[in-house]
Amino acid sequence: MNEDKAERKALVPMAKVTWDKAADTAVKEVSGGKLVDLELKKTTAEATASPTGSPMPSTPNPAPSAGSPEWEAKVAASDGTVTRVDIDAVSGKVFRTQVEPGQDADDKKEIADRLGKATQTPQQAVKAATGEAKGTVTGVELDENDQQQVVWAVDVVNTDNWNKTTVGVDATNGKVLSQDVDSD
Repeated sequence: MNEDKAERKALVPMAKVTWDKAADTAVKEVSGGKLVDLELKKTTAEATASPTGSPMPSTPNPAPSAGSPEWEAKVAASDGTVTRVDIDAVSGKVFRTQVEPGQDADDKKEIADRLGKATQTPQQAVKAATGEAKGTVTGVELDENDQQQVVWAVDVVNTDNWNKTTVGVDATNGKVLSQDVDSD
């Protein structure tokens, strides 16, 4: 088993909070916001450290220990401003919320445009994706493919072999456009 598969095998079973619960939690943090990205990942040591030794105002709950699973969500307001929301994937508690630094007007417009074109919700995209690839959802991202189509890229990990399949779902009609299996 290679490093990527070993990491998935270690991480996925530790997460007690499913993607949809994490998405709901993240969206509630940003008034009127919509999910644009969600990824299950290991909490880094930097995420658990606070610069002054005391929690920052945007840190309502303690961060999980380094190596624990977290959901890193990105939620966009209607103007395209993206806020990152980190959620403990075991307790379901938000441990950090912050507006993404360095967003310019073009970045915000691009996100707002994608959201405007996406008639399919992340939930609908996941349903389409898991109809094609069986397993545990570990990521959902609103993106554009090479043909400039707005797509939901849904990562699904098969817990039988720990392969990750990224399923591209057309964000305007829910059709599955692509599947890319990462088996190495």
